[in-house]
Amino acid sequence: MLNIDAIQNGIVIDHIQSGTGMKLYNLLGLAELDCCVAIIQNARSNKYGKKDIIKIEGIETIDLSILGYVDSNITVDVIRDGVIAQKQQLVPPQKLVNVIRCKNPRCITSAEEAIDQVFLLGSGGRYRCAYCEQEYHA
Repeated sequence: MLNIDAIQNGIVIDHIQSGTGMKLYNLLGLAELDCCVAIIQNARSNKYGKKDIIKIEGIETIDLSILGYVDSNITVDVIRDGVIAQKQQLVPPQKLVNVIRCKNPRCITSAEEAIDQVFLLGSGGRYRCAYCEQEYHA
């Protein structure tokens, strides 16, 4: 059995749907951080069967708002001195920038590549393009 040490100070992102840990790693820009990051894929889970886990050592503040968009079942624990100091509840972010793309061929973002892809959360819980108001469908 593989043994991954507990972190003393940092963040644990747990209950990630199996196989999506690397996607989150890239979305969060973790490669740019100057700290130790561990990605555990296909870990055993009593609740889900298999899951991915990301452990980030030595950092407590990072923008994790994208996680609420990806999967609301993900849990985030802030670790201080080897114990869980805080559990964060995830909510869908009000604004997504360069996470999803507008599929409307007449949208300004289709013609101008330098423009950020901006989506805003609507009242129905759906994201709409900030420029053309096209509703996003996966």
